[in-house]
Amino acid sequence: MKRWRPRHWLAVILAGWSLVACASLPTVDPDKTKAEAGKVPVVKSVAGALSPDRTKALLAKRWSKNTLDLKQQAALEEAATGVPLIAGNQVKLLFDGPVTMAEMMKAISGAKNNINFETYIFDQDELGEKFADLLIEKQKAGVVVNVIYDSVGTLTVPQEFFDRMRAAGIHLVPYNPVNPAKVRGNGWKVNNRDHRKMLIVDGKIGFTGGINISDTYSKSSPFRSKSRARSEKDVGWRDTHVRIEGPAVQAMQWLFIGHWTGQDADDLREAEYFPTPTIAGDKVVRILGSEPGGRYEIYKAMLLAIQEAKKSIHITCAYFVPDDQTLQALIDAAKRGVDVQLVLPSVSDSGMVFHAGRALYDKLLDGGVKIHELKLAVLHAKTMVIDGVWSTVGSANIDRRSFMHNAEVNVIVLGDAFGKEMDNAFREDLRNSKEVTLRDWRGRPLLMRMKEWASQFWDYWL
Repeated sequence: MKRWRPRHWLAVILAGWSLVACASLPTVDPDKTKAEAGKVPVVKSVAGALSPDRTKALLAKRWSKNTLDLKQQAALEEAATGVPLIAGNQVKLLFDGPVTMAEMMKAISGAKNNINFETYIFDQDELGEKFADLLIEKQKAGVVVNVIYDSVGTLTVPQEFFDRMRAAGIHLVPYNPVNPAKVRGNGWKVNNRDHRKMLIVDGKIGFTGGINISDTYSKSSPFRSKSRARSEKDVGWRDTHVRIEGPAVQAMQWLFIGHWTGQDADDLREAEYFPTPTIAGDKVVRILGSEPGGRYEIYKAMLLAIQEAKKSIHITCAYFVPDDQTLQALIDAAKRGVDVQLVLPSVSDSGMVFHAGRALYDKLLDGGVKIHELKLAVLHAKTMVIDGVWSTVGSANIDRRSFMHNAEVNVIVLGDAFGKEMDNAFREDLRNSKEVTLRDWRGRPLLMRMKEWASQFWDYWL
C-alpha cells in the first residue's frame, strides 16, 4: 500500500477546517428529465448545428432493444447538462502510460502556434523535467505555451521548477493557491481543486483523461507483471486517456480559457486558439467540464446513463466512494438484470479513499453487483461503458470530491465502435483482476473492517 503524499493530507486537513455544512448532490430523476428534454438533441458540426432531420439520421441506427436508445439518451443528457453533442471527430483510446506520454510529446513536438496545458500533478522527476524541457523548447521556437497547474497537486514540487519555465517565457497559472496571500480576485477557495488533465495543441489536437505528469506513468506499463517488477515502485499505473481531433477540440479549448480567466490571470497572449474546424472522423462526442459549485454536468450524465442501462454497466474507477443515489442506481440496475461489473483497485495511493470505498462492498455485492480488484497495477483510470454504445473517459472519479469540489473534464463518446474498444479494455482489466465474492468479503479480517468504518466518516471530503 502506498502512503498518501503530503498534498493528500493537506487537502483533508484544509477541508476539515472549512467544514461548515455539507452540500449535497442533486437528485437525478430520469422521468422528470424526459419530460424536460426535447425530442431531438442538438448536434454541432464544423458548419454549425445540424438540422433536426440530419441529427435524427445521425442517431437513427436501430440499436438492439437491449441497449440504450442513443437519440433519447443524447436528448436526456442535453436537458440535464445544457451541453450539445459535437460530430466529426476522431477519438483514439489510450490505456498504456508510456504510449500515452509518447503520443502527447509527439503532439507537442509538432506544435506550430500554441499549446495549452492543464494538469493536477506536474512532478519534478525524470518525466516532468523532460516534459518541461519540451515545452520550453517550443516556447523558444515561437510557440505560445500556457500552463495551468493545481496548487495542491504540485504542493511538494519546488517553485524553482516552475520558475525555470516562466523564465523561458511560458505563462503559468497556479490554480487556487494554497497561500492566501497569492490569491487574486475570487477569494481563498483552497478546498476547490483543478483535477483536470488537458493538453490542447494548435486548437486541433486534444488529450484528456486521468493521466498526470509523473514518473509513475513512464517507468512501467500496466501490462507488466508485478512479479517481474524490480520493486513496488516499478509496478505500472493503469490509466486511460483519449486523443481527439476534430471540432470537439474547440470545446476543450473553451474550458481551458474559462479556467484561465476564472483565476484572474493575465490575458492570454495572441495566438490562433480557434483555427477553422475540420472533420477528422465519424465520432459523435460530448465534452463535459464541471466546476465546484456548478451544474454537476458529469455527475448527471453518468447517473442518467446508469439509470437507463439495459444490458451492461462496466466501470473502471480508481477512487470509488459513490453517494447514496449512485449506489442505489447500480444496485437497481443489477436487480433489473443489467450486468453490472466494477474494476476497482487492490492497492491505492490514497488509503482513506480505498477503505471508504470498500465499506460499500457488502451492499453492492448483496445487490448483485460484481466487483473485481485489479492486481497487476495501481489503478488510476476513470472510465465507464454502458450497453457497449455509451462510453466516457475522463478525470472524474465516482466520489463526492470529484462531483462537488473538483474541476473535472470527461468525454462522452456515442456508438458501438468506440464502445467495443472500451469493452475490450475492460475485459483486459478483468483478466488482470480477482473477483471479490460476498462470502469471501464477509470473512475479511477485523482490522480491515475497522479501517473501513473509520474512513466512512471522511468520505464526503475524500
